[in-house]
Amino acid sequence: MRIWVNGVLSDASEATVSVLDHGMTVGDGVFETVKAVEGRPFALRRHLDRLERSARGMGLPAPDRDEVERACAAVLEANPFALGRLRITFTGGVAPLGSDRGDAGPTLVVALGEVARRPDAAAVVTVPWTRNEHSATAGLKTTSYAENVIALARAHEYGASEALLANTAGQLCEGTGSNVFVVLHGRLLTPPLTSGCLAGVTRALVLQWTDAEEADLPYSALEEAEEVFLTGTLRDVQGVSRVDQRELPGAPGPVTQKVMELFSQHAAADLEP
Repeated sequence: MRIWVNGVLSDASEATVSVLDHGMTVGDGVFETVKAVEGRPFALRRHLDRLERSARGMGLPAPDRDEVERACAAVLEANPFALGRLRITFTGGVAPLGSDRGDAGPTLVVALGEVARRPDAAAVVTVPWTRNEHSATAGLKTTSYAENVIALARAHEYGASEALLANTAGQLCEGTGSNVFVVLHGRLLTPPLTSGCLAGVTRALVLQWTDAEEADLPYSALEEAEEVFLTGTLRDVQGVSRVDQRELPGAPGPVTQKVMELFSQHAAADLEP
C-alpha cells in the first residue's frame, strides 16, 4: 500500500507521522472517507467541501484543496483496488503536549484500503450513550472517534454491525458511522441536522433524489417504523433487518429497495453529483 503524507507518497511501512502530532495526542483533526470504485472516487467534491467545513469548525486552516486532490489522485493510481476506502486525514500538526496548537502547520495524510461490498441488510442496536447536539464539535467529522469506537464495539457484542444513538433530548440522531432513515406511517423520514447528526454525503443525496423528509423523531420511532435503513459512504443505502430484538422481516423492504435502486442509478450516471 502507498500512502501520501505531507507531499510524499511512500510505502505503508515507511509512511510516518510524528508522535507529537496534535491529531495523535488530542484528536485535533478532521477527516473524510470517500468511496473509490475501480480507482475513481465518488462525490469527491462534496466530501472535500465537508472537509473544509469541518476544518473551519475546528479552527484549523483550510486544507489546500489542490494538494488534497493531487494526493487523492496519486494514492488512487498507486493502489488499484476494485472497491476502496479513500481516507483523507487533516490534523493540527506537530504541537506541544496538551491542548494548545503549535505553529508547525497542518498534517495531511491520504490512504486507501481495499473493502468488500456491504450486504443489503444488517442488524443494529441502540446504546445508552447520547450524542450532544450542543457540543462544540456537533456536526463536524473529527478524528475524535472514541465514542463511536465504544458504541460500535457494543454493537458487535450483540451481533450487529452498527449502533444507533439518541441525542440529549431523547431524539433519534445517527449511527456511529451512518445516518438513519425510517419509514413511519408511510412517510420516509430522517433526523434533521439540528439533532446533532453528521451532514452525511449519502444522506444529502437520498434527500435530493427521493421524497424523504427531515423530521424530529423520538428514539422510540425505531420500535414503530415499518422499515429502517442506513446511509453512508461505504454502505450507500443499507436495509436494517433487526433493531435490538425487534426483527424486520424481508429487509430491505419495498421503500428501502426503491431507494437503493434510485441511488444506484443516479450514482452510476454521475460520479460528482
